[in-house]
Parts: sequence; C-alpha cells; structure tokens
Amino acid sequence: MSFIPVAPPKVSLPSVYSTARPQAFVMPDLVSHCTFNLRLHEELPRAVWECKAWMINGSNISRNEKTLNSLHGLKAGELTCACYPLAPLHKLRVCCDFMNWLFHLDDISDDMDDDGTITIGDEVMTTYLHPDTYNPQTHVGKLTKSYWTRFIAEGSQGSQKRFVGTMDLFFKAVTIQAHDRAAGIIPDLEDYIIMRRDTSGCKPCWALVEYANGLDISDEVMEHPILQSLSEATNDLVTWSNDIFSYNREQAKGDTHNMIVIMMYHHGMSLQEAVDFVGSLCQKSIDRFVEDRARLPSWGPEIDEQVQVYVQGLADWIVGSLHWSFDSERYFGKKGLEIKETRIVELAPLRAPKSVALANSPISDESAVRVC
Repeated sequence: MSFIPVAPPKVSLPSVYSTARPQAFVMPDLVSHCTFNLRLHEELPRAVWECKAWMINGSNISRNEKTLNSLHGLKAGELTCACYPLAPLHKLRVCCDFMNWLFHLDDISDDMDDDGTITIGDEVMTTYLHPDTYNPQTHVGKLTKSYWTRFIAEGSQGSQKRFVGTMDLFFKAVTIQAHDRAAGIIPDLEDYIIMRRDTSGCKPCWALVEYANGLDISDEVMEHPILQSLSEATNDLVTWSNDIFSYNREQAKGDTHNMIVIMMYHHGMSLQEAVDFVGSLCQKSIDRFVEDRARLPSWGPEIDEQVQVYVQGLADWIVGSLHWSFDSERYFGKKGLEIKETRIVELAPLRAPKSVALANSPISDESAVRVC
C-alpha cells in the first residue's frame, strides 16, 4: 500500500492570508540528513560532452541561445553520472540521453495544453511499442527512437516492460496536469501526491537502474511490498525535494503543480511553514528508505545480489539528486553552491501567472500578493 502523509486541516482562505509577500525562505538541510555516499562515474567528462552533443544535434536547441545555455547549465549528464556511477559507458550514454530528453520534454510541455501532451505522448509511446516499424517525424520522437533502440538491445524484458509502463503513466499524468493548469485547478494533497509520483518521471529512471547495471529481476521480486516501498520512498524524496528546489523558479512563472503551493492554498500555511512541512516529509522519506532497506527479505544469494545493486541504485539517486540540484543552474542559477551553504532563497519577481486559479487567488497575482 502506498504511503500518503496526513495533511493538516483545510482552512478558510480569506481569514489566513496576509497581503505581504515574503522576500525569502529557508530550505531544510536535506543534504546533511542524507548520509549516503555520493559516487560519480569515472567517465563523467566524456559522458557529459557526448550526451549534450547528442541533444544539440538531434533537436532545434542550437537555434535558440537561451535554450542552449539552459542545456549547458542543466548538467543532466552530471546527474546521470551520480545516479548510475558503475554503468558501462555505452549504457551510461543511454541514461544520459534519456535524462536530457526528459528535461527537454518537461520544458516544452510547460507551454502545451492537454491536446499537445496527448499528441507528443502518442508519438513517444508508439515509438516504444513499434521501434522496428514506426518512424517518428518530430525531433522528440526521433530522439526517443535513438535512445530506445539502444536500450532494448541489452535491457532485460522486465526492465523494458517497466520502462514503457511507467512512461505511459507519466504521459497520462502530465496530461491531467496540463488540464488542471488550463482549468485553474489546484489539487488537494492526496490527489497531488498520487499524480506527482508519475509526473516526476522518476519511475522510468528506476527501470534504467536495472538496465544500467545489467539486472534481470523477476516481476515477483520487484513487486514485493518492501521493494515497492523503497522505490516509492526514493520517488517521494526526489520529487518532494524538487518541489522545494524548484519553487522559486515556478512561483515566478505562476506554476501551481507544487506541494508548497498546495499547502499554502488549501491549508493556509505561510510560505516558510509550507517549506518546513514539505522538508519534514522529505526527511521522513529518507528515514523510511533506511528502515525498509534493513528489512529486505532474502530470495537466495543470486537474486539478493541483484536486489542489493538495485537498492544501491535507488540510494545513488537520493544522494545524487540532492547534490545535483545545487550544482545545476536550473533552480538557483549561478548561486547554487552559495544557497547550498546558507539555505536561504530570495524570491524572484513574479511574472504574469499562467494559472487561472493562481491569478485569482491570494497566493499570487499581478499586485504581487502572496501569503507571508
């Protein structure tokens, strides 16, 4: 059974919101709370260069200087090298290419309605299901076919099935997210958590842990409740910490698909209270991972060895994503290392809000009114 945290009672919004907009917030110290060792792939420089070249050559990114600079500042290759530190180079490249592709997809989907996400999702899923016969027409589809044909050449049947299945869940969830954004809907905490576990794109990355390490684990073992809980705890940590790291960037654009916004909007929390609440859930996710890891059952020496590699891959994702979030320029620009030290984030100015709900709520509007 999935873990869903209990939210505080909902409140009447007009009575709890302040007209003053805070200037900054303090992030929780998640890096110190995570005691896992950070490991980096020895071929990091080469992998980073090659995967960026693959992305640039296979898309229209080079035509836009801002987008090109964003790709360089993203450092998706560095994230991949921290999350798959022992993968053979050619498999690491598949993981790097997918990661760059996924972030690119995330960026372009921000401006899509639900019809747009359905269209691109159909092309990608058709490429997965018919790699030998289907020839995609868009650059997103062509990039998909490039990394997917390399994946299926060596990936186990189980890892392929889990990758395709979770990517299908991803596209269904981002379509719902696009619909909510267009309709001005801010979901409650429980609905958000269920949807966010799929919109994060983490689940396919767990299938890549299998692929990158040459694992062939049966469905029966992968579906064991403790292994499922470990995967979910990792997803929750990566996803909910990302809600903290990306909040400033998203609030400036008026995006509402963020747990911090939900706690402010539905539960009347101040910004700092909401950040602290999400931070406590992140810490509990790390604790839950450690506890579940100690409770893993045995399936025999051969299977146990593969399971340990898989679980270590999840641990690499936890610690790797935390450090990368400050090394990357995606969330904090050039100030990542400074903010990693001080944990103080100064709020960026608001732009015109995308969301109808956010535009008409006390959280954010043209007069820069935000809960304090």
